[in-house]
Amino acid sequence: MITIIAAIGNKNALGKDNQLLWRLPADLKHFKSVTEHHPVVMGRKTYESIGKALPNRTNIVVSRKENWFAEDILIVSTLKEALKFAKKINEDFFIIGGGEIYKQTLDVAERLEITQVKGDFDADTFFPKIDPKVWQKTDESCHEKDDKNNYDYCFQTYQRINQK
Repeated sequence: MITIIAAIGNKNALGKDNQLLWRLPADLKHFKSVTEHHPVVMGRKTYESIGKALPNRTNIVVSRKENWFAEDILIVSTLKEALKFAKKINEDFFIIGGGEIYKQTLDVAERLEITQVKGDFDADTFFPKIDPKVWQKTDESCHEKDDKNNYDYCFQTYQRINQK
């Protein structure tokens, strides 16, 4: 199963200047628990914003930049290659960003794991619109901000309505 996982603010805000817009340790913990021991597919800019390979996951990075190299990751030049490699490693894998990768994979994903961060943010990168004719919310768990998490947030799971 191809799952897109993302944290998005109001108006589908994802990030600005290749950085996250909020500090939300609960989301990072959730992300780790969901993606650990599965391949993760990301764009080069997302990898660079993380700064290292994510442990206990096969990190597949899509990059068109020639002679670009990083340790402990698999680098491919196309998204099609990335999806092929991920599927060979494990039928269940995650698309973890960024904005362009999300746009290009929304049509092939079967599930969305969304952290909806309750706040308005100045963003330059956005998650694609989640069309209610295509996606059905199947689970939601909401939490109020606390001393560690600066915003109210909800973990949401969506399933594609018409499986291909």
